[in-house]
Amino acid sequence: MSGRGKTGGKARAKAKTRSSRAGLQFPVGRVHRLLRKGNYAQRVGPAPPSTWRLCWST
Repeated sequence: MSGRGKTGGKARAKAKTRSSRAGLQFPVGRVHRLLRKGNYAQRVGPAPPSTWRLCWST
Protein backbone atom coordinates (compact mmCIF):
# COMPACT_ATOMS: atom_id res chain seq x y z
CA MET A 1 0.00 0.00 0.00
CA SER A 2 1.24 3.45 -0.80
CA GLY A 3 0.87 6.30 1.62
CA ARG A 4 2.71 8.81 3.69
CA GLY A 5 2.78 6.82 6.87
CA LYS A 6 3.58 8.37 10.20
CA THR A 7 6.55 10.51 9.32
CA GLY A 8 6.85 13.35 11.80
CA GLY A 9 5.81 16.68 10.40
CA LYS A 10 5.38 20.02 12.09
CA ALA A 11 2.57 20.04 14.63
CA ARG A 12 -0.03 22.66 14.01
CA ALA A 13 0.15 25.57 16.44
CA LYS A 14 -2.73 26.06 18.83
CA ALA A 15 -5.21 28.63 17.53
CA LYS A 16 -5.01 32.07 19.12
CA THR A 17 -8.15 34.14 19.27
CA ARG A 18 -8.13 37.67 17.96
CA SER A 19 -9.00 38.83 21.46
CA SER A 20 -5.86 37.30 22.93
CA ARG A 21 -3.72 38.70 20.11
CA ALA A 22 -5.07 42.18 20.76
CA GLY A 23 -4.90 41.75 24.54
CA LEU A 24 -8.63 42.36 25.00
CA GLN A 25 -11.25 40.76 27.24
CA PHE A 26 -14.27 40.87 24.95
CA PRO A 27 -14.80 38.49 21.99
CA VAL A 28 -13.48 40.37 18.95
CA GLY A 29 -14.77 37.75 16.50
CA ARG A 30 -18.31 37.87 17.87
CA VAL A 31 -18.39 41.69 17.87
CA HIS A 32 -17.13 41.71 14.29
CA ARG A 33 -19.80 39.23 13.23
CA LEU A 34 -22.56 41.29 14.87
CA LEU A 35 -21.29 44.51 13.30
CA ARG A 36 -21.21 42.85 9.88
CA LYS A 37 -24.71 41.48 10.34
CA GLY A 38 -25.87 44.99 11.10
CA ASN A 39 -29.46 44.59 12.31
CA TYR A 40 -29.41 46.74 15.39
CA ALA A 41 -33.18 47.29 15.52
CA GLN A 42 -33.80 44.83 18.34
CA ARG A 43 -31.31 46.59 20.59
CA VAL A 44 -32.16 50.21 19.78
CA GLY A 45 -35.47 51.69 20.86
CA PRO A 46 -37.07 55.10 21.44
CA ALA A 47 -37.65 54.57 25.18
CA PRO A 48 -34.81 55.20 27.63
CA PRO A 49 -33.69 52.40 29.94
CA SER A 50 -35.70 51.88 33.12
CA THR A 51 -32.82 53.13 35.30
CA TRP A 52 -33.01 56.48 33.54
CA ARG A 53 -36.72 56.70 34.26
CA LEU A 54 -36.02 56.26 37.97
CA CYS A 55 -33.38 59.00 37.93
CA TRP A 56 -35.55 61.51 36.09
CA SER A 57 -38.67 60.85 38.17
CA THR A 58 -37.03 61.94 41.45
